[in-house]
Amino acid sequence: MATHPTGVSLHPTIEAVTRRIAQRSAPTRSAYLAQIQAARERKPGADRMGCANVAHAFAAMPSSDKARATGIDKFKVVAQRGPNIGIVNAYNDLLSAHAPLQRYPDLIKTEARRLGATAQVAGGVPAMCDGVTQGTAGMELSLFSRDAIAMATAVSLSHDVFDCALMLGVCDKIVPGLLIGALHFGHLPTVFVPAGPMTSGLSNNEKAKVRERAAQGLVGRPELLEAESAAYHGQGTCTFYGTANSNQMLLEAMGLHVPGTAFINPGNAVRDELTLEAVRTVLGRQTGTAADSTTWPVPPIGVLVDERCIVNAMVALLATGGSTNHLIHWVAVARSAGIVIDWNDFSALSDVVPLLTRVYPNGSADVNQFQAAGGPGFVIRELLDAGFMHADVLTVRAGGLREFGTMPAASSAGQLEWHDIGDSGDESVVRPASRPFNASGGLKLLQGNLGRSVIKVSAVPEDRHVIEAPCRVFNSQDALHQAFSANTLNHDVVCVVRWQGPQANGMPELHKLTPPLAVLQGKGFRVALVTDGRMSGASGKVPAAIHVSPEAAAGGPLAKVRDGDVIRLDANTQTLQVLVGPAEWEARPLATMPAELRIANGIGMGRELFAGMRRNALTAEEGACTWL
Repeated sequence: MATHPTGVSLHPTIEAVTRRIAQRSAPTRSAYLAQIQAARERKPGADRMGCANVAHAFAAMPSSDKARATGIDKFKVVAQRGPNIGIVNAYNDLLSAHAPLQRYPDLIKTEARRLGATAQVAGGVPAMCDGVTQGTAGMELSLFSRDAIAMATAVSLSHDVFDCALMLGVCDKIVPGLLIGALHFGHLPTVFVPAGPMTSGLSNNEKAKVRERAAQGLVGRPELLEAESAAYHGQGTCTFYGTANSNQMLLEAMGLHVPGTAFINPGNAVRDELTLEAVRTVLGRQTGTAADSTTWPVPPIGVLVDERCIVNAMVALLATGGSTNHLIHWVAVARSAGIVIDWNDFSALSDVVPLLTRVYPNGSADVNQFQAAGGPGFVIRELLDAGFMHADVLTVRAGGLREFGTMPAASSAGQLEWHDIGDSGDESVVRPASRPFNASGGLKLLQGNLGRSVIKVSAVPEDRHVIEAPCRVFNSQDALHQAFSANTLNHDVVCVVRWQGPQANGMPELHKLTPPLAVLQGKGFRVALVTDGRMSGASGKVPAAIHVSPEAAAGGPLAKVRDGDVIRLDANTQTLQVLVGPAEWEARPLATMPAELRIANGIGMGRELFAGMRRNALTAEEGACTWL
């Protein structure tokens, strides 16, 4: 059994899963590391490239920066060439979470100059908001936007004149896309730079209640818009613990941030200083460590992100009841580093990792309350102390992962310092590992004659962990909404929504189904959702077997299901079964995707441009990757 540097023994399941991943990944990881090493052994771009290439790369720079970047000024070698930072920015002012990033490049360039370095915006990447596109045709571009972002990151860094990189982004597909892209340039030291959550507005519970009342026709559009606008009211990420904020938790657990950066609000005085610290960190000149930071280079991101780092991210996800989307995204992230993980790994970890947080939709608190109670730092410290995380990993900081178990603040002189978090500030929000909310994580793998799927149970009432009822089969989420509006679902029912996988229509989130299903459950009916699509990172109290693989469009068993079939979803035994005799089930023909759906899914709102991605997409369990 492995022992942490502090003497804490690593939990045997964590050790076993990590070993299994390392053995499975040995060929691909070895090839990946060899590729990184070859890239690292080259001369820097400004020294290696032809003069015309270099002139093009730095033509727009101020002359002082140009001399620093090339080491040459007016035909003379003037000094040792300074490092050049590539900035990849997801800024736009449509997304509240990314609007603050407009200011960051200027902050970064100024700090880089102070430290004898230069910085360039290597490129921008697209960033779309699922909250805007939810339930619309645009949502069918959402999942594949991750791979588009990864490709845009690669295009940005392909100029190959950078010594290190900063990734500016926050939300759902943006961080996984940036991370996938960065790992394909794994030879570069890389630090991620977020912007933080918006301040708290209308509580998530109150917002959910208004949505349910609107679904019942009890309030109109003006009241609903007023509530939504009170919840989403300013710059920063949404305050529920969905995919965007789960991203930030995982990056902290992977050691890819400046410690404690995740949930500091955009207007907080510490926020800009943390952004400057990201510059210092990526240049190896960090603040707040006993190490001689000028002699400690940040490891290349491809070396840093190893199987232990990936397992730490998976553990952090499970311990906080994070977004189900990461059972897709982090499979793709791992594969980008030559590491192969699957849902069996998540399931084995979930069996032993304790649930330490209750943040909406798994509780009533928002991420600001989570931060005030101790935040990611408290969770990481507790998991390390209890042997649920690998402490012996590389991070972007010389202090290692232990430094991510602290909280940043500004000293009286305005400088950054990190302090011990102490006890939980609110045990209704975050608890120590010795007194968890649950002894196991919030995600489970379901298997049976309907395929493999996942369910997030951390917010589902215990009396709803088993649902057995006749099913209604829908070919779209609109069809389910129509049935709800027509009052034809007022009974125990398992709603099957198929043709929602990566190959069918790009695997949109089906979060718009949450209010009507929650209304039905609130009436006392036993209700569940079974789908080859995704739910939002905010999927909540209605049991939902999602990401069913193989998907219906790829010949998966959901294509055999008929109205009236009894389906049993059992999160306790981790099974998903249609209760049809084996002989009858085997003999049933597979339905085909209705022609009108197939045509409609590929036309309009730019969906034609993503046809190749739909054709090439792997299964959800394989990360829905379009590039393998």
